[in-house]
Amino acid sequence: MERIKTGVYGLDETINGGFPKESITLVSGPPGSGKSIFAYQFINRGLKEGERCLLISLDRKERKILMQAEEMNFAFKNAVEEGKLRIFYVDVNKRYIYEEIIREITSGAYDRIVIDPITPLAETPFYVKDITLSDDINFIDAEDFSIMNEDIPLKRLHLRYIMDAIESTGCTAVITSEASFDSSGASRDTISEFLADGVIFLNFDPAMDRRKLTVLKMRNTRHTLKTQNIVINNDGIQLMK
Repeated sequence: MERIKTGVYGLDETINGGFPKESITLVSGPPGSGKSIFAYQFINRGLKEGERCLLISLDRKERKILMQAEEMNFAFKNAVEEGKLRIFYVDVNKRYIYEEIIREITSGAYDRIVIDPITPLAETPFYVKDITLSDDINFIDAEDFSIMNEDIPLKRLHLRYIMDAIESTGCTAVITSEASFDSSGASRDTISEFLADGVIFLNFDPAMDRRKLTVLKMRNTRHTLKTQNIVINNDGIQLMK
């Protein structure tokens, strides 16, 4: 199986060389655990490999992303100017954001895609007016909404809709999700972890002044469940040996 380098120092060695190609990996954790940094490292590695990348942001505009990338010595600005990286900010307060996201995902011939974070999409009203974007995506019939009630897992429907679009492109993706410190699931929506091919949980122990990374799930990959100590510096996340 072909593997895609993660860009996170020391991680590839623990998951047989990288993410399985065409997989979707959830990176989750509480605030400040390094989720966005992980996602930027994944994009940065793709750019170094000459790949075309898409970064969909639902909470930070392009200017702030480029500023953080510059601090980490990631050449995102040059990549944007050269057309190798597309940073797509989505305002979740607008209607038809799913349509905008699907169109961007399916029309760009991207090798790597990041959605940072996917959490708001699970909590956003679902508006679709164009259901002819792709034959490979299972769209929801508008009539179905008239029979939906609180027993129907709407969050799963929202997330499945986006993941189907990603899978239809044949790219490799990382999606990030918020998680509370006392969450019963690996994500705030408690659904993403079941839909994704891989799950990486980032956390920290303030009492011990340590940051941690755990690979909870990675399909078609032998990996340890042991929590790994990590550090975050100007180069990003790095597993400690």
